[in-house]
Amino acid sequence: MQRRDFLKNAALLSAAGIVSPLLATSVEAKPAITATEGRRRFTVTQNYDVKAPQGSAGVVKLWIPLPADMTFQHVCSLQFEGNYQDAYITTGNAYGAKTLFATWPNANGQLTLKLEFVIETQDWEPRKNGELDNYRVPEVIQYPAEVKPFLLSTPHIPVDGLVKQTADNIVANETNPLHKAHKIYQWVTDHMFRNPDVIGCGTGDVATILKSGDLGGKCTDISSVFVALARAAGIPAKEVFGIRVGQAIKMGKYSHKAFGSADEHGVANISGGQHCRAMFYLAGFGWLPADPGDVTKMRLVEKKDKQDPASQAVNDYLFGNWEMNWIAFNYGRDFDLYPVAEQTPLNDFAYPYAEVDGDPVNFYDPKVFAYDYKSTEQR
Repeated sequence: MQRRDFLKNAALLSAAGIVSPLLATSVEAKPAITATEGRRRFTVTQNYDVKAPQGSAGVVKLWIPLPADMTFQHVCSLQFEGNYQDAYITTGNAYGAKTLFATWPNANGQLTLKLEFVIETQDWEPRKNGELDNYRVPEVIQYPAEVKPFLLSTPHIPVDGLVKQTADNIVANETNPLHKAHKIYQWVTDHMFRNPDVIGCGTGDVATILKSGDLGGKCTDISSVFVALARAAGIPAKEVFGIRVGQAIKMGKYSHKAFGSADEHGVANISGGQHCRAMFYLAGFGWLPADPGDVTKMRLVEKKDKQDPASQAVNDYLFGNWEMNWIAFNYGRDFDLYPVAEQTPLNDFAYPYAEVDGDPVNFYDPKVFAYDYKSTEQR
């Protein structure tokens, strides 16, 4: 009863509630909104058919990252159904990462869940729109209490030692935090490269990356280096984990493959579309977007060097701007899910996570895990 009351009253939840077993359905009510000019609306459908390892007979638990309401996106509706024993939505973790949690009492048999949500997005372009043109550094730089944690170290994001030394070398005598952040971003995009052989989005183990001198990786690796260096330079920063949901329009003129795609009907298979971006907090202004990972991806996909005009244009746009054919889930890093998983803490929460008898299922491989994601843009 306590959990039922919690779900009813929690500020970020609605009527998801406790659901009954066997093809139960739950809906998180959201106010209807009309798509407005400059916005895009996507229907995302996720089907799960969890495959337990052969011989498993214990409890199955599934955690699914859900999109959050943010400045650049709004969840219009969300519903789910399946043959689970129990399922509910929670934000009960250190980062408030919105999660759909489901359980099955026994790994034998079919373990299914269907999730569908409608989300509206808007390009986030504060730099392009000139919002920073008159930026002035405050006489005294102070950060709100909710921002200060994003200056701290985590196991994968250290801010001392080699990270601090590297950050100091990059920013040198610069004192303007916007210019410091840009110098760090430029260093990352100049020195790092996308390695297609890295599994998933990478682990974002910054200390290992810098110590090894091997500056290749994928989006989590590249964004995490930017975040760690920014924090070491006194600038709050965080990774944002999410997934591409459709065709890139603005960035599509530079690449039809690097930034997201869809068919002529606006339908995209996005099972492997997870992507990590970054944000940094500018004193006296607020949060700003950055995506160094996609700079390196574009260069690899299009086989362009750093000096190519298209590479330079993408590099310039993705500091302070985002195109929203992508949706954000959470900022979670090195944290415990809720309910707490047996394999803890979790490095990040971009992919669905499942445990069978306490052993994790390979979430990097949709075919092994047996999940399928599709997105349809409403045109």
